[in-house]
Amino acid sequence: MKNLLKLSDLSKEEIIGILDLADDLKEKRKQGIEHKYLAGKKLGMIFSKSSTRTRVSFEVGMYELGGTALFLSSNDIQLGRGEPICDTARVLSRYLDGIMIRTFAQSDVEDLAKFGSIPIINGLTDYCHPCQVLADLQTIREMKGSFEGKKLCFVGDGNNMANSLIVGCLKVGMSVSIACPDKYKPDAEIMAWAEKTGRFECITDVVEAAKGADVVYTDVWASMGQESEKAQREKDFAGYQVNDEVMAVTNEGCMVLHCLPAHREEEITAKVFEEHANEIFEEAENRLHAQKAVMVKVML
Repeated sequence: MKNLLKLSDLSKEEIIGILDLADDLKEKRKQGIEHKYLAGKKLGMIFSKSSTRTRVSFEVGMYELGGTALFLSSNDIQLGRGEPICDTARVLSRYLDGIMIRTFAQSDVEDLAKFGSIPIINGLTDYCHPCQVLADLQTIREMKGSFEGKKLCFVGDGNNMANSLIVGCLKVGMSVSIACPDKYKPDAEIMAWAEKTGRFECITDVVEAAKGADVVYTDVWASMGQESEKAQREKDFAGYQVNDEVMAVTNEGCMVLHCLPAHREEEITAKVFEEHANEIFEEAENRLHAQKAVMVKVML
């Protein structure tokens, strides 16, 4: 495993290997056992999109692994002044041991890997969010014990989160249902691949999609860069809320996950959010452990 560009590049065994290492690193941290596997290594963190969890978890994670993380805003480096990403990749490859990038276009991540000579980690694009879903899978396995026979229902925009959840959950053996308006469906190629598994559906009826779910997942209706669409999206997603009615048709002990930040009383009620806050914030913590595992896998 040289890079983490998207989950579809990974096998089930590679995903499970990352999760196993993440669990081990989480336990080492809990026990106060040093694990400086990346001592002396340097990670460049390119941010074209702002962040809380991605920025802090990667920076803290690299420190705990014994390395150094450099924050590189796209406004502060030559990318923001029009330098081709192929040139940035070749320059940074001579200074760093790895790059994490949080940006808009998936092609930027792919080009960094194509033209650079060091590992590239996708911290988020408009197409996918592999780091978040690895943390989600770690949380699900922690709390449910296994993936086999479990169903995840995603409610909301068929965005980067939906794309990565479909791929990650199906690869580890789960079933996936997506509840979204027709014009907000996930990526067509991802859905075509998913339908071949026989464990996937994408429908407009939220309650129907949530029936028998072991995990219900949601995200904001308007993501970063979609602020101008907020009013229209509020109309389009009316009814696509995780609430008591939705939770009533799920399996007993159903988890609720949210990649955060959450807009209470929009995509999720405050009541349901607070009832499942322990799961949601454990999920947020697991960003640290899962990303440390990824960094070790690609940079060691």
